[in-house]
Amino acid sequence: MSLNYNQRAVSRPISSSPLDSFALLLALLVALPVLAVGVNLFSGGTAGTWGHLMSTVLPEYVANSIWLCLGVGLGVASMGTGAAWLVALNDFPGRRIAEWALLLPMAMPAYVLAYTYTDFFQFVGPVQTGLRESFGWKKGDYWFPEVRSLGGAVVLFSCVLYPYVYLLVRTAFLERAGGMIEAARALGFSPWQGLWRISIPMARPAIAAGMALALMETLADYGTVAYFAVQTFTTGIYRAWFSLGDRVAAAQLSAALLGFVALLILLERVSRGRARYHDSTGRRRAARVVLTGWHALLAQIGCAIPVVIGFVLPAVLLIRLSMGDVSEDAGGFSSRFVVLARNSFVLATVAASIAALMALVLGFAARDGRRVSVLAGRVVGLGYAVPGSVIAVGVLIPVTRLDHWLADLWQQLSGTNPGLILTGGIAALVYAYLARFLAIALQSVEAGLARITPSMEAAARSLGSGPTETLRRVHLPLLRGSLLTAALLVFVDVMKELPATLVMRPFNFDTLATQTFTLAADERLAEASSAALAIVGVGLLPIILLARQITAGRSQVSSC
Repeated sequence: MSLNYNQRAVSRPISSSPLDSFALLLALLVALPVLAVGVNLFSGGTAGTWGHLMSTVLPEYVANSIWLCLGVGLGVASMGTGAAWLVALNDFPGRRIAEWALLLPMAMPAYVLAYTYTDFFQFVGPVQTGLRESFGWKKGDYWFPEVRSLGGAVVLFSCVLYPYVYLLVRTAFLERAGGMIEAARALGFSPWQGLWRISIPMARPAIAAGMALALMETLADYGTVAYFAVQTFTTGIYRAWFSLGDRVAAAQLSAALLGFVALLILLERVSRGRARYHDSTGRRRAARVVLTGWHALLAQIGCAIPVVIGFVLPAVLLIRLSMGDVSEDAGGFSSRFVVLARNSFVLATVAASIAALMALVLGFAARDGRRVSVLAGRVVGLGYAVPGSVIAVGVLIPVTRLDHWLADLWQQLSGTNPGLILTGGIAALVYAYLARFLAIALQSVEAGLARITPSMEAAARSLGSGPTETLRRVHLPLLRGSLLTAALLVFVDVMKELPATLVMRPFNFDTLATQTFTLAADERLAEASSAALAIVGVGLLPIILLARQITAGRSQVSSC
């Protein structure tokens, strides 16, 4: 006890008051877009816009958002939990491949999946064309489900977002209730009964957390719902901003969307009540049930279906589309593609580098547990729960005013008009990315800092190293992997981000994501395929990282 106290006492001076103040300032800057949205919640002057929305599309926004959340929630919960149960508590041929292959759909943005399957299943697509040629059918002779619909959006979102549930529930199955599962088996419970009566109830917090992440991504999506003509809050924000020209109404819709996200989280907490999910039987992992025969075949099929639908088939279709003839100025792997890739790379690199640096400062400031620094970290964590369209509105409102003030000041001092300094370039867009994705970088850095014991800092301090020297010589070498992981995750998310980029990009500045959306909206799917393939390729990087962690964890368990 005294040793731990002395270690903490020695390491406490590393976080100084100026560092706490700086961390709080960074957190407030990240929270400013959300605050700007909240300030406009009760602003006047939007009665005409709200009257128009209430009488026309607002009820549809609410209804579609609710049905979308219900459908996607059930879809990701069933697919993710089922896949996690198969690979965590059962053994069958191909299980080790399925463990990491089930993560592959995370690399496929939902809007890319929407464009790909629309081309595949539309009336002139290969599936319906093949049916008509095979059976001699004509238009009106048969019924085929419409992909571009609310139901189609639910299916596609479920196929892309179920890995959020799968990752968390797989960990819960592996680390919790091993003794309880074995006790249930000793009492004669079948594997299916054990799943419903032991495994799922114990994993409920993990299922709920994965569903919450998936639903946040669903509500934040713009490309899929806009392409499918499914009116949700996200499309309403975009329409209020650009079609109606009412920024205050867009901010108020953004606040309503934030309330919708908060309501989802609150409903789950309330439904959980006072229930607790502790495991008092130890952390011993339950022995996997060996599946053979048709049971093993069904398990293989169950793991293969989501991977094929969510990644393999759309990847093959994108490759087929990219090999077709496309115009030189629109898509393909041409000079235009190089410009788009450069723009995306610059944005992602700048945002990822700044996010990693800010996460290091915030994590280092919160290392000693001061309330101010801990509060700063929690404020930053709220950003990831905010949709990109909301962040864009929250950034543009204050930054545009600052831009005009700077331009007027510059003109008074120099006599020349510099134009829009912040919103005219990529500065405001990078700011939006930081507000949205800094939480991801902070989580990675905090996980790395947790592995650095206080005794290491105490040793450096006893040798005369100051805070800066300790950070440079002790923390940075040990955090190199965590910082690279943080930068990689932010890099990939920025490459895929569509709503904020679409709203805030400078004039005549396109990225791979915006080009994919623009071409797909014009039904030029073949020309959009090369940009979509590049986004998917970048999205595979964190999947490879997660797959390596799964393999490393398996090796450690085997060695024990």
